[in-house]
Amino acid sequence: MRTVTGAEKLSTADLAPHIEAAWQAQRAHVAASPFYCALWQGRTPPKDLRDLPELPLSDKSQLRQSQADHPPFGDYLATPRAMANRLHRTSGTTGQAMNLALSARDALITQEVGGRCHRSAGLTPDHAVVHCLNYQMWMGGLTDHMTLEATGALVVPFGVGSTDLLIHTIREVGITAISCTPSYPAVLERVIAQHFPGLKPRDLGLKLGLFGGEPGLDDPAFRARLRDTWGMEPRNANYGVSDVFSNFGAECPHDTRLHFMAADVLHPELIDPDSGAPIALEAGASGELVLTHLVRDCQPLVRFRTGDIITIGETAPCACGCTGFRFSVVGRSDDMVVVRGLNMFPSMVAAVLNEIPELSGDYRITLDTPPPYDTLPVQAELAEGVAATPDLVHKVERAIKVKLGASATVSLCPAHTFPRTEGKTKRVIRGHQ
Repeated sequence: MRTVTGAEKLSTADLAPHIEAAWQAQRAHVAASPFYCALWQGRTPPKDLRDLPELPLSDKSQLRQSQADHPPFGDYLATPRAMANRLHRTSGTTGQAMNLALSARDALITQEVGGRCHRSAGLTPDHAVVHCLNYQMWMGGLTDHMTLEATGALVVPFGVGSTDLLIHTIREVGITAISCTPSYPAVLERVIAQHFPGLKPRDLGLKLGLFGGEPGLDDPAFRARLRDTWGMEPRNANYGVSDVFSNFGAECPHDTRLHFMAADVLHPELIDPDSGAPIALEAGASGELVLTHLVRDCQPLVRFRTGDIITIGETAPCACGCTGFRFSVVGRSDDMVVVRGLNMFPSMVAAVLNEIPELSGDYRITLDTPPPYDTLPVQAELAEGVAATPDLVHKVERAIKVKLGASATVSLCPAHTFPRTEGKTKRVIRGHQ
C-alpha cells in the first residue's frame, strides 16, 4: 500500500476506504514496537482513528531519549535495520539532531506527497528550478530535491554556499524558479550588491519562489518586498516536519494558506498545547498539530506532537480543487514567549517590523532570564543608511504595543548586524538555558 493518485483532490468519502485499510495495516505494524509497547503500557492502538485520543501523545524528547538509549535509530525503528536504505538527519534547530531512517517505500511516499505540494505552488515541467537547501544529510536537501523532480521540472541541485556561482548559474541556464528558505534571498541581495555592480535581483529572471523551512510568508509586507525586489511570485511551498514528512503542506495560486496534502498517508489532530486535550479540526480552530503515520515502515509515529501551533482557515474544498483543510502556522510552542499573559510568536513580531521602512526586517528576541516576562526584548536591525534615534526606538515600541498588545524593550542595531543564513534562522535566543 502506498499513496492514492490524486488524493489531494479526492473527497473524504472517496478516501475513507483507503484510510481505513491503511490504518488497519499500520496499527498492526506499530503494535509490536518496543517504543510504543512501553509508552502505551499494554494498550493497543484502536481500530477506529476517531478513538486515537485514547492513546498517550508522543513527542520529540521521547524520540531523542529512544535514540540515545538505542542508537542510531531508536527502538521506534519498527523494521529490521536492513529495510532502511536512506539516512537523513534533522537540522537540530530545536535541540539534538535526530537520525531519520527511510525505507524505499517511505522515500517514495515522501517524494510523491512533496510533489503534490510543489505542483500546487505552481511548479511545472516548463520551469527550471534551482534548489538551495543543504544537501549534507538534512532532509530538506536530497528529499526536497526529489519532490521538486516529481513535478517534472528541471532541477538544479545547487545546495548552499558559492553564492557568486549560483548567480552566474541562474543567468547562464535561464533558471526561472528558486527553492530556498525565506531568508535566503537577502543573502543573494547582499552578494549582488557587493559583486555584481549594476545588476538588480529582478534582472536574474526568477519568476517563482518556492519557500519553506522558516516562517515569514504569512506576512503580506514580506511578500510584497520579495515581489518588488525580485519580480517573482513568492509561494509557501514546503511545509513539513522532518520526523514525519519533509513536505506535506503548500499554498496554491488561489489561497496563500497552506493546504494539507497528505490525507491518504497522514492523520492530523489538534490539541490544546498546555493540557493536551483534543480540539475539533474545524474552521477557526487553533491548537498544536499532532500527526500519525498511516503508512510508514521504518520510524512510524503515532500521535506525535509537532510543536507547531496552527490555525485552521477553511475545511471546504479550495478553488484549486484540493480538498485538504487550509491552515496557517502561527508559531512553534518552543518559540512562544508569554508577556504578561499574552502569547507572542516571532512571526507576529516580524509582521510589525516589516511594516516599518526604517528597519531591514531582521530581528532577534534575546531572553537572558527565565520567565515570567513583563516586556518583550527585541533587537531590530536598521535598514541600510538609517541611523538609530530615540524617536525611532519609540516608534517601534509603540507599533509593537498597538499591534500586539505587549510592551517591548527595543534596541536598534546597525544594518548587517545579523548574519544572513543559508539554513534556518533562529529568532528566539534563550540565553538562560
